[in-house]
Amino acid sequence: MAGSAMANTPYRALVHGAGPTGSLSALALAEAGWQVTLTDPLDAEQLCSRQRAYAFSHASRRLLEQLDLWGALQQVMVPFRRLLLCDQAVGAAVPFGLGDLAPALRRGAGAAVGWVGLHRPLMELLLARLQAHPAVSLQLGSVLEPAACLEAEAGREAPDLVVAADGPHSPHREALGIGVWQHTYRQSCLTAQVALRGAAADEAWELFRPEGPFAVLPLAAGQAQMVWSAASGRCRRLESLGSNAFLDVLAASLPGNLQPDALLDQPRAFPVGLLLARRLSSGTTLLVGESAHRCHPVGGQGLNLCWRDVAVLHRLARRATAGRLRPERLPAAYGRRRWPDLLLTLAATDLLMRLFSNRARLLLPLRRLGLAGLASLAPLRRLSLGAMTHGPCQPW
Repeated sequence: MAGSAMANTPYRALVHGAGPTGSLSALALAEAGWQVTLTDPLDAEQLCSRQRAYAFSHASRRLLEQLDLWGALQQVMVPFRRLLLCDQAVGAAVPFGLGDLAPALRRGAGAAVGWVGLHRPLMELLLARLQAHPAVSLQLGSVLEPAACLEAEAGREAPDLVVAADGPHSPHREALGIGVWQHTYRQSCLTAQVALRGAAADEAWELFRPEGPFAVLPLAAGQAQMVWSAASGRCRRLESLGSNAFLDVLAASLPGNLQPDALLDQPRAFPVGLLLARRLSSGTTLLVGESAHRCHPVGGQGLNLCWRDVAVLHRLARRATAGRLRPERLPAAYGRRRWPDLLLTLAATDLLMRLFSNRARLLLPLRRLGLAGLASLAPLRRLSLGAMTHGPCQPW
């Protein structure tokens, strides 16, 4: 593994929050040669029990490869080699395929525009790797205060770094007095897994509808995850429908060639909003993932943006291990590197949601023209797909 070649260091990290981002942060620090304590009030089964799927980009794939996780995760992921962007209000569609990726990403049998994976297999793998790693101490199902966790792990010695990955309502961010900029959309997001006819097994859809974006993500053969944005009241009503009634409404909302046959789980609605911490660090503490930011799920940016945080943390932790960065300077260096990506991504997702979630007559011709340009200009498609898959601040 990446950390095995590094010399032992005295550096210690405490990570709060063992969701996908917190767990990956702990593994990244451990593989960089740090001693890590990971805490969460939920136990392992509670952490794994969430019913949802994620879209993974090439930026996330690179990080998983660096942490020796990709080979195992790839076995339980579904690749999609085509992404169809469709504006249902103007009747225009743009297909993205392997040809719109950088040449190095198009090669090999495993080449894909992106991947879809379920929450449980992801968390089970992360927790198994954490449990087996000699540099990681897990404190799951614990309600101990941070100081008590440290005392149980290593006396009263303070950590060199504290990572708050404890979600959008982060108590550690609030305890540090770090405020946030935030906006709650009038939309909510509803997720559901369905048996679906008409979609290719390696095809994902991003539908722009007047009520909000709607993603269709391929799962196992003939199954898909719906990520449905709509007015909050409508999402609550959809959540309460019986299976047959829900499928009828869903069928009317999808393109005619996509036909849902069965509901495979209980639809769940949750509010969506924009959130950005006013600072990304304070003293020896830094904010990672949704403790620092949230965006609209349009374009599948949420988890991938969080994991780009982890990629920067991993690089800086390795620099500290190698003696090229003092650990007390790591939080500030992390903040400087993350601001451009966060600002541009949050602005882009907000703009997409506002631009396409309406029937404003003045905007419809502009939307039609923009999608026609995307469909006809390969360089523009490559630029757009590169920004979605690698982040707006990275070369591709």
